[in-house]
Amino acid sequence: MSDNPDVIILGAGAAGLSAAVELAQAGLKVTILEARDRIGGRIFTKHDPVCDAPVELGAEFIHGRPPQIWTLLRKHHIRARELKGEQWCVQPGELCKCDLLSKVDQILEKMDDQGSDQSFLEFLERCCPENDPKYREAKAWARSYVTGFHAADPALISVHSLVQGLRADEKIDGDRPFRMTGGYQTLMEIFRRQLDQADVSIEINMRAQSVRWEQSEVQVTALDEANELFTFAAPQVLITLPLGVLQADARDHGALRFIPDLPPAKLQALAQLAMGKVIRLSLRFRQRFWEKLHSTKSKTLSRMQFLLSREDWFPTWWTALPDKWPIITGWAPFHCGERLSGQSESFVVEKGLETLGKLLRIDKRELESLLEASYTHDWQTDPFFRGAYSYVKVGGDRAQSVLAAPLKNLFFAGEATDISGHHGTVHGAIATGKRAAAEILKTRN
Repeated sequence: MSDNPDVIILGAGAAGLSAAVELAQAGLKVTILEARDRIGGRIFTKHDPVCDAPVELGAEFIHGRPPQIWTLLRKHHIRARELKGEQWCVQPGELCKCDLLSKVDQILEKMDDQGSDQSFLEFLERCCPENDPKYREAKAWARSYVTGFHAADPALISVHSLVQGLRADEKIDGDRPFRMTGGYQTLMEIFRRQLDQADVSIEINMRAQSVRWEQSEVQVTALDEANELFTFAAPQVLITLPLGVLQADARDHGALRFIPDLPPAKLQALAQLAMGKVIRLSLRFRQRFWEKLHSTKSKTLSRMQFLLSREDWFPTWWTALPDKWPIITGWAPFHCGERLSGQSESFVVEKGLETLGKLLRIDKRELESLLEASYTHDWQTDPFFRGAYSYVKVGGDRAQSVLAAPLKNLFFAGEATDISGHHGTVHGAIATGKRAAAEILKTRN
């Protein structure tokens, strides 16, 4: 184990890894403590051996052209391809091609952040006449968009934060999704090589228990996989743990205790943020059976990229296009994810097949006969994550910046501390790691 590091980083997700690279390349000795047996955090890529394909259990898409990711891809000659398939919708009585974004945009364009903050649900109730059929459908899809894309409770999420996010996305073409060759694991391999070259020590299976911070050096106690207790010390510590872990009761498994407690301003900031809930399920079939299906208007589904609905269990699905792998992924956000969380994988798969069969009008037993493999991970019940990604609650305009602010010799990073509108994304997490590293280096000049 590394002796006398200059900086200890808690968490080997995108924020912690990017910060470690910056600090180590600047000449500091860095130790990362990671509770799991792998690096990556909410980047978790499996490999399907039959298709020779990456299957993501966590982050999958690059949203637009954020420099934090694209600079690395270009430097390391890694290709990323834009998703170019068709969007299909299940609406009463028909399965058809659709352009829901234009309908949703009609609603989202009415939001502003000049007045008092309100929840998205409150905004919907006030923005458009309920008796206008044109708005009735658009409002329903807008609600589905917010719960789906942000994994958020529409009665809690802040309109101000949604407006900020839309502005941030405009700057990087955030509505254009890309996938990188090899999946997000490719990005983790880049970080791993950089960390090895910089001689960064990564202690996996090391669960941080407490941080004693109001003294000249910070002491971190941690348990290894054999429950043996270790104490690490450094002049500065960077906390990059997920929001759900920071919000957990100190007595819960996987939680972190601060000694002394964090000040009231930090605790209030934590209370003004929420962790979104999602269950995602990837299914590999014997063949791309949907290519042979036709809609009610006799159009083929061979170029289907997204399948959108308002079903209860898995309302959103997407295929592997432009790759022709027989893999389709279901997305169950908010209440859908809440109901699936904590259930067995067989139950999740059953509900996925049930929903997919209903949407595509295929008997569930036929889908079961075609199914060859399934992949899922319950982020809500995972004690080291406790949710998918963060969002801002009503009135939490400054919560992210307060949470991000250094506290004596404690520093904070992670997607929940992003103040640019890119929270909930990999590039947002990377940016916060770089920001926190710069803050640490500034104290040493």
